[in-house]
Amino acid sequence: MDGVREICFDTETTGFNARGDDRITEIGCIELIDMLPTGREFHALIDPQRDIPEKVTELTGHTLENLRERGATVFKDQAQAFLEFIGDSQLVAHNADFDRGFINAELDRAGFEEIPTKRFTDTLQIAREKFPGSPASLDALCKRFGVSLASRDKHGAIIDSILLAEVYLQLKGGRMHKLGLEPELNKEVESILVPVAKARPTPLTKLSSQEERTAHKDFIEAMGDDMVWNKYWRRA
Repeated sequence: MDGVREICFDTETTGFNARGDDRITEIGCIELIDMLPTGREFHALIDPQRDIPEKVTELTGHTLENLRERGATVFKDQAQAFLEFIGDSQLVAHNADFDRGFINAELDRAGFEEIPTKRFTDTLQIAREKFPGSPASLDALCKRFGVSLASRDKHGAIIDSILLAEVYLQLKGGRMHKLGLEPELNKEVESILVPVAKARPTPLTKLSSQEERTAHKDFIEAMGDDMVWNKYWRRA
């Protein structure tokens, strides 16, 4: 398929310590071509092989029992399918340091090569540079760009990836970007020659008579020096 391929993705985890006891519980990926979703997705529920804190369950809805009932398996069993889906495409995430940390920690434990930092695009960083001092969470950006959150009652990897795809498009210029209306900063600007008007062979005669011009001058004088246009007329 032609066009630039990128992957918007999100992870849900048991906590914040990627290199410690915490693990991924869900991965969601959305394929983008030229920054627009194609409909291709990768979704995996991961068995973290540990308990999930109650506060995390409140956000994601995941419990260990629920994940296992829904067919979740350990990361190692799904790592190859994940790597095949993302290929060598750029990975777009919100707060990419967090997701990269967990993905690479899981890949390392499963015996796979880690993904280089340069392959990650961080929409949080883009938003902070574009809107300094403004809230830059995914929810805040959805509200800024008018992206509906109606389908999101819990934090879910696929739902958040879909929302992120729309936010990413808006951060990069919105629909105008796809229409080619953004400025081409590297394009050379061609010189435009503007023709200079030539003098008339025979100058136009004045349309007012000498009597009319004298009458007009007398009228202006009669209005006094306080009139603004009279002051400019005298200065001229």
